[in-house]
Amino acid sequence: MSKLYFRYGAMNCGKSTNLLQVAYNYEERGMRVIIIKPKTDTKGGNKVVSRLGVTREVDLYLDYYEDIYEIVDKWIKDKGKVDCILVDEVQFFKRDQIDQLFSIAVKMDIPVICYGLRTDFQMKGFEGSERLLLLAHSIEELKTICKCGKKALLNGRKINGQFVFEGKQIAIDKEDNIEYESLCPKCYFNHKEEYEAKKSQKR
Repeated sequence: MSKLYFRYGAMNCGKSTNLLQVAYNYEERGMRVIIIKPKTDTKGGNKVVSRLGVTREVDLYLDYYEDIYEIVDKWIKDKGKVDCILVDEVQFFKRDQIDQLFSIAVKMDIPVICYGLRTDFQMKGFEGSERLLLLAHSIEELKTICKCGKKALLNGRKINGQFVFEGKQIAIDKEDNIEYESLCPKCYFNHKEEYEAKKSQKR
C-alpha cells in the first residue's frame, strides 16, 4: 500500500524546491507525476514557484470545493497510469480534500507527497495541515534557520516591512506589501512583544 506523506516547514525552508526535485527524479526514470496546487495560493498562478527561480506549471489547479479523488480518477482514466502525486501549499486545502488525498494513496495505491505550512503567523493551525497531522502515514519536517542562526519553527508576517500579529489567516506572500519571515520561537516572541508595545502606545 502506498502512503500519504506530509512534509512541512517554516516559510522559505525549500518546500517547493523539494517538490520540483522529487518530480524531476521520478520523470528522469520515465515515471509520471501529477502536481496539484490550490487556487487559494495565487502566488505564481497555476505554477509552482521556487525561491531558486525554478517554476513549473501544475497539472491540476484546484478550488477548495473540488473533489480531488474524482478529478485524479478521471485524469488517470483519460491519460493513463500515475506513479506519484505531489501537492504544493497543501495547508490551503480543506479537511475533506485531505481525506480524498488519503483515499488516493490507500485505494489507488499511489504515493501522495504533500508540502505545506503547519501553522500560520499567529501560531494557529491550517485546516489542511491539521488533518494531515492526523492522517499522514509519514510526517517530515523540512528545516530552515532564523536570522539569529537558530532553527526556525514559526512564520512571521510583515506588512510594509513591519511585523504584524493580527489579521486574516490567509494573505499571500508578495501581495499587498505582505511578506513572510521564518523565525525561531524566541525571535517570534520578541517581535510580538515589540508589536504589542507599539499598539499600547497608540491607545
